[in-house]
Amino acid sequence: MTPLGRRAALAATVLALCTALASARPDPQDLPRGVVIDDVKCAADATQSYALYLPSGYTPQKAWSLLIAFHPAARGRAMVETYQAAAEQYGYIVAGSNNSRNGPWPVSSAAAQAIGADLGQRFSIDPQRMYATGMSGGARVAMMVALSNTRIAGVIASSAGYPDSQPRSNVPFAVFGTTGTEDFNYLEMRQLDRALKTPHHLAVFNGGHTLPPDNVAFEAIDWMELQAMKSGRRARDEALIDRLLQKRRAAVDASTSPTETVHLLDALVADFSGLRDVSSEAARAKDLAKQPDVKKALARERASDDAEARMLGDVFELEAALAGADRHASALMSLRGRLASLAQKARDERDSPERSQARRVLRSMTSGAATRTHDREYLALLDEYGIRGR
Repeated sequence: MTPLGRRAALAATVLALCTALASARPDPQDLPRGVVIDDVKCAADATQSYALYLPSGYTPQKAWSLLIAFHPAARGRAMVETYQAAAEQYGYIVAGSNNSRNGPWPVSSAAAQAIGADLGQRFSIDPQRMYATGMSGGARVAMMVALSNTRIAGVIASSAGYPDSQPRSNVPFAVFGTTGTEDFNYLEMRQLDRALKTPHHLAVFNGGHTLPPDNVAFEAIDWMELQAMKSGRRARDEALIDRLLQKRRAAVDASTSPTETVHLLDALVADFSGLRDVSSEAARAKDLAKQPDVKKALARERASDDAEARMLGDVFELEAALAGADRHASALMSLRGRLASLAQKARDERDSPERSQARRVLRSMTSGAATRTHDREYLALLDEYGIRGR
């Protein structure tokens, strides 16, 4: 199916999903509250199912926020457990598809439609507080759902972004991205964050291509609650605003890196403007960013991202050259040299930005290599130098 066809098909899917959710009826089943349920069969199609978390205080007399989740390997429970604690505190229903997975789009499209229809029939959903999340390929499904209908309030995108991987400056929903320092999609998430002008935030944690740690998952829901208050999707909770602001100010105070401090201050100002007076933080961020050493460090940070993008671009060009008999030998030699150099840096015992970058690039080269080239010699080199694991 062409990208345009996929968008059209998904638009129809999401329209059906949102219509079903908007006409939600009370839960006809006595499903347990406060625990993760592994396998809820969709009433209209028993081949479709989802893992489910209902807050312990769930009652059909109230409209609840909803988080629909997609995992690249159809592990619905893993997605639900990631957000269980925050869902309990803030009152979210969380449903993770047991069918959506990496592969043909119709599989994920059918799963999204089936879950939406079933949730709409069973539970009382607030149509203004519908969110999507996903991990890796599942994040691309969540993004596609949100891009096709403006009733999705926000997306938590972990380790992948848009279905076409292309950055955008504006989207009609809030975006909270997560990525690990050694994630092979780290650069994509950084570029997504740099391009967006509409509400967005990127949380980077120590790790690879994986679901966010519990504290980052909780932070994502905290952030969505702030965005809901700013947009009027939920009533302002002054005590909550103060608590979250205090938490963010404590993170600024604990920062020992000037560049990290600038990023923390900029994010605080963006998130709390209109809710609290953050003029002092805005002034501090501006002054700090003007300091010569900090200015240079921020420039190096951006330059490092750009250099990594060029490095990957060069690698993929060399991979393409393997198909030509006249360039095969030289391209293979160049790739061998790059792999050897990257592997040496990746094995360094000292944690450093250079080691993390080398590991990211090696994982990028290894990930999906068999779909980019069938050259046996090169694939053997990747087996020799590549990093195992995510």
